[in-house]
Amino acid sequence: MQDAAAPRRWYVVYTKPREEARARENLERQGHQCYLPELSLEKRRRGKVVPVTEPLFPRYLFIRCADELATAGWGSLRSTRGVVKLVAFGDGPCTVDDAFLNALQLRTERGPATPQALFAAGEVVTIAEGPFAGLEAIFQLKEGADRAAVLLDMLGQQVRAAVPYVALRKSS
Repeated sequence: MQDAAAPRRWYVVYTKPREEARARENLERQGHQCYLPELSLEKRRRGKVVPVTEPLFPRYLFIRCADELATAGWGSLRSTRGVVKLVAFGDGPCTVDDAFLNALQLRTERGPATPQALFAAGEVVTIAEGPFAGLEAIFQLKEGADRAAVLLDMLGQQVRAAVPYVALRKSS
């Protein structure tokens, strides 16, 4: 357990791949204050677009602990499931400024209520399947859960068409 009078700072923990939440949970069980900034966005999974929550910094999370634990007793942190090590530069672990973490927490807490969309209005996309497969279009908006409105260049004019949302890909 940590001494309440000891100065506490934020440190960066490097985790195992896709085990940020597990590491946070296990560190919090040990009584540490942790912060794992997350981002909501849309991803394509098994042919469907689904909302997912992912870490803002994959394989990293922040932990607030006393200096002596971070420098001398970091073995207990390192042996926690999901944790690889504390991020260090030179002789000791690197600290993160409180003001930076507070600003980051404010930004992620008041982030968008809806997941970040795969495509932005006006973005050039490629249609991957269906009768318009291989054509480039301009993404306009998502119509419902399964369809999107795009602008196709046909016969010298821009024509609005509705296509399956999962059939769109980012143009390269």
